Amino acid sequence: MRPPFYICGATASGKSTLAIQIAKEYNGEIINADAYQIYQGLEVLSACPSAEEQAQVPHHLYSALPLTTELNANIYRTLAMPIIEEVQRRGKLPIVTGGSGMYLKFLTHGPSPIPASDPKVRAELEARPLDELLAELLQCDPEVLATFPPENKRYVVRALEIFRMTGQKASVLKSDWDTLPSPSPRGILVSPTKEETLAAIATRTREMLDSGAVEEVRNLPADEGVPTASKAIGVREIRAYLSGEMTRAECEERLNISTRQYAKRQRNWFRGEMWLHSLHPAEYDLLPQSVMPEV
Repeated sequence: MRPPFYICGATASGKSTLAIQIAKEYNGEIINADAYQIYQGLEVLSACPSAEEQAQVPHHLYSALPLTTELNANIYRTLAMPIIEEVQRRGKLPIVTGGSGMYLKFLTHGPSPIPASDPKVRAELEARPLDELLAELLQCDPEVLATFPPENKRYVVRALEIFRMTGQKASVLKSDWDTLPSPSPRGILVSPTKEETLAAIATRTREMLDSGAVEEVRNLPADEGVPTASKAIGVREIRAYLSGEMTRAECEERLNISTRQYAKRQRNWFRGEMWLHSLHPAEYDLLPQSVMPEV
């Protein structure tokens, strides 16, 4: 069976267009790895591939779940793996495409050994001063302090929480999880220039507001009814516009800023995924065969 091929990148980088091109060339089918394109009712806000684009090659896990469905990386994995395996059984190439780094990592590396947060442990740690927490962390896991700014209390609390819950160092658990499986997965990181990304985000934001994103947010239930979907970039900004807290122009600017910040976080995440081959969208034809999908 043909192993999956991964097309990753920040928002507005051109992943979907490239995925369709590769799917046509390699007899592939596209599996979504975006946390919000998976929902019904967020197609405009999440920049879901259009109906015309999806008609060109088979697409999976787009507009697949009701807005009320809660989602995380592990749930996503249970949804995506059977689809990948079915595509493989039919002799097709699974092309996993998206920008949700944790979702992608759960596919390439398996579920994380790092436990979910424990509210009681976290509350006890957060109530203590930072210098006291740092002293404790220096005793149990000094190596982890090299991976984040020590003045970031949230990270310090999380590292201590992991040690309390597992008895193991967060640095060791993360290092073990970062070890690539064998054979190593194949994939590309779509990396346009910063200027191209900013221009694409600005254009996309304007088009979203003009073509239905406001209506999608207006129809979105209260946050407690859509715990994951309500976190989509643009929900907070458009709600502020709908309530009269900001003008349309202010909403567009705030949405631009939020999207640029999200794209920066995505780029930072993918820099740590060294197995990905970074390329500018225009350089696709220059990729070495060792990077390309298996035929």
